[in-house]
Amino acid sequence: MAFDDEVAFADEVGGHFARQNSLPPMTGRVAGWLLICDPPQQTIAELSEALRASRSAVSGAVSVLEEWSWIQRSRAAGERVDRVSVHPAIWLRMVDKPAEYTSLGALARRGLAVLGDAPPARRARLLETAAFAGFLAERMPALAAEWRAHRDALRASGELPGDPEPGS
Repeated sequence: MAFDDEVAFADEVGGHFARQNSLPPMTGRVAGWLLICDPPQQTIAELSEALRASRSAVSGAVSVLEEWSWIQRSRAAGERVDRVSVHPAIWLRMVDKPAEYTSLGALARRGLAVLGDAPPARRARLLETAAFAGFLAERMPALAAEWRAHRDALRASGELPGDPEPGS
């Protein structure tokens, strides 16, 4: 793959993140680059150079991705800079978060309490939010278990490489 094609891929991921998550494209560009770069661990300076972007823009994107648990930081002994890489269990971490949905459901129920005896039409959005959040909180553990089984089957068949990190 030519370098320009790799940068174009990172740009496409940036566009996806912007459209799907309303994030600055740089966040997606960093994520996209980290999915394909070699070596898989990159410094802010390396990311900045590869993506032809300022260090501050890359640092901001890294901070967002770190908050989302998409990436992990590491530092080799004697190094003065962090290296970032895609967290090896990112896909499992994305579905194995029932607490996110439990808290959303609690928030919706709090809103329902605030509305009290408001007309049903006014309460409908919060009722659906609470129901949706409860559904996801209930289903996500099973979905995470299904993903683990599917991923393990893909690894056993050789379609995916072996376990990159214990516990992932």
